[in-house]
Amino acid sequence: MLSEPRSGRLAAWGNALLAGLVSPDDAVLAVVGEDAVHRVEGLPGEPAPVGLTLALGRLRALGVTGLRVALPVPGHPLGLSGPPEFNARALEVEEAVVCQGAALGLVPDVREAGPEGDVHVEVVWHCLPVREAPPADVPSLGEAERELAEALREATEVLTRLDVAGSGPVAEAAIDAYRARAAASRGLEVLAPGYPPRAVRVLELAQRVGALVALAGGGGHGGAVSASEMAARAVALRPVERTARRAQVAAYNSVVEARGV
Repeated sequence: MLSEPRSGRLAAWGNALLAGLVSPDDAVLAVVGEDAVHRVEGLPGEPAPVGLTLALGRLRALGVTGLRVALPVPGHPLGLSGPPEFNARALEVEEAVVCQGAALGLVPDVREAGPEGDVHVEVVWHCLPVREAPPADVPSLGEAERELAEALREATEVLTRLDVAGSGPVAEAAIDAYRARAAASRGLEVLAPGYPPRAVRVLELAQRVGALVALAGGGGHGGAVSASEMAARAVALRPVERTARRAQVAAYNSVVEARGV
């Protein structure tokens, strides 16, 4: 939850491209980010992996009208609709993109390549059939925003109860890094053109809650040092983390839901 999922970037900027709000070059540049290259494998009509620009054009030609995000974890298939083969692959990496308008989905395979000291990241998106059905457990933006406000309070209470702030230099450094990240993200475009301000607000808050969960759940922080205490911490944080993931999906998927495509 600390970093933007690649599926989120692909869905957000892919939706902006499908709506005619950005050029293919700008969309691909935003999706790739700091990675070296993105390719799509298994695209109908393409016998070999193709570049992202061609892939997005091909998806449009296949009838894709929107892209949705799924952020599943074991026991919570958030945003998935099947079949089992696609769900299993998405669960393995805990993210996926589901196409609207064509029964296809994309799951990223992130690989490191290059010699030591010059390693770069390559991403291969595997295009697979999906079941055309409502995605699992995705809230509306309004629901997500209300849930997040409560989740933020819960996360703060957990941090206080675990005495993370008073647990030494490692925890203090983590807190400082979280605060610096929150300050740096203010005013930056966290979604692509075409997304409503409410979606931006929900996504920013979801990322903030996720950062707090990661901080509170990090090994070695706070007073929870025994196995039983660590287990109790995980149980306390699980519903907060779930809420943050649901809100992220709601934000990324909001333009597709608004267009009713």
